[in-house]
Amino acid sequence: MKKQIAVQTVTIAFDGGDTTVVDRYVRPDYIQHNPLAPDGPEAMKAFGAAMRQQFPDAKYDMLRVLSEGDLVLLHSRGVLVPGTPGMAVFDIFRFQDGKIAEHWGILQEVPATTANGNDMFSTLSRPQTDAPEQRWFTAYNKKLVTAFVDQLMVRKDLAAFDTYVAPEYHQHNPNIPDGVAGAKAGLGAYLEQFPQLSVEPKRVIAEGDLVAVHSHYVDTPGERGRAVLDLFRVRDGKIVEHWDAVQDVPETSANDNTMF
Repeated sequence: MKKQIAVQTVTIAFDGGDTTVVDRYVRPDYIQHNPLAPDGPEAMKAFGAAMRQQFPDAKYDMLRVLSEGDLVLLHSRGVLVPGTPGMAVFDIFRFQDGKIAEHWGILQEVPATTANGNDMFSTLSRPQTDAPEQRWFTAYNKKLVTAFVDQLMVRKDLAAFDTYVAPEYHQHNPNIPDGVAGAKAGLGAYLEQFPQLSVEPKRVIAEGDLVAVHSHYVDTPGERGRAVLDLFRVRDGKIVEHWDAVQDVPETSANDNTMF
């Protein structure tokens, strides 16, 4: 039910859905972390109305939905103007007493080309399904991905790829080449460029073979940094695929809650 409520709520902004969904399923003390929108359900409805007025032909393609505990994560493609590449979108909703209590979001414009030849959305690892599978491995996969991110991004150790990533690794970050060698080269260059990089994972959401990590990246001390959502697919004890979206933390926000 939480998944269905989250999907119905987020599509209002794009598809002109029934705004009474907000009245039914969003708490009056709703906390917003999207820097473009204020707190509260009325602000959510106003944001959706403004989006539809400005972009009447916008389309929203829901790709992946996963849920753990009180959190639901949506991975989507939003196209505001037909014919443009659109945006990679991640939404996280926290539920309380059956209603949406809090929201985090990350948006990234889709580039015209990628370093790996893959788009930012498709599933390339087998089986090619977008739905979470093998739910009995959720806890194991969550622990594996958490350890991988800690070793690679927090402790900056590229050997994490040798331990946790499968040889057939598929990459959807548009700036990193495909495969393990490509990821090592791309991440290695990034870590070399920003030796003082700080990565702070904020929340991890796992269901079956899909594990999402929401983090705050700061390349250089003193900067506002970026909100990053990494989504991994784990098969047979190894990471086989990665999607993500990255958004700069803006100087000002419509709310006082930060993006994290």
